[in-house]
Amino acid sequence: MGVARRRPARELRIAIDCMPLRSREAMLGGIEANNIIVGAYTDRRGGVCPMLAAHRNGGRTDLASFARAWDRYTGARGRARAATARELNTLRAMLEASIALDSLPELPRRDELPRPKRDTGERHRARELRHRAGWAWLRPFRRLDEYERALAELEAAERERSDAEALVSA
Repeated sequence: MGVARRRPARELRIAIDCMPLRSREAMLGGIEANNIIVGAYTDRRGGVCPMLAAHRNGGRTDLASFARAWDRYTGARGRARAATARELNTLRAMLEASIALDSLPELPRRDELPRPKRDTGERHRARELRHRAGWAWLRPFRRLDEYERALAELEAAERERSDAEALVSA
């Protein structure tokens, strides 16, 4: 037995977003021009599913995932019935939103945006001071062994200083 689906509206929106833009536009026109049904491809009274309405309106895409998502969203139980006004309004709103999002320009991701450098009033003196020992107030380490070596040197210098102070005070 398969996993129960919990979010049929979300699945429908994803299926709509996966359709080509031309098919979404055709479906939007098709649901306005046809009697839309759920649970079947067609019925005896001339009703059609949204995919057939799109096909008749120029959208030539067969997307089974849309049909499954539409039937799950509408709760179709194997018998054709007319789509309710609520179901049609939801489908229309999802199609319009998906089409509108495709027409927006592509925005850069946050990590791709250039960051302006702030003027701190300080000039960069690394070239001038890089040969002078201890000039930097912060020295980042890229490797653990470099950090450990620096700590060992610091501890050795601290021991020498404390030994020298002990000799002077004795």
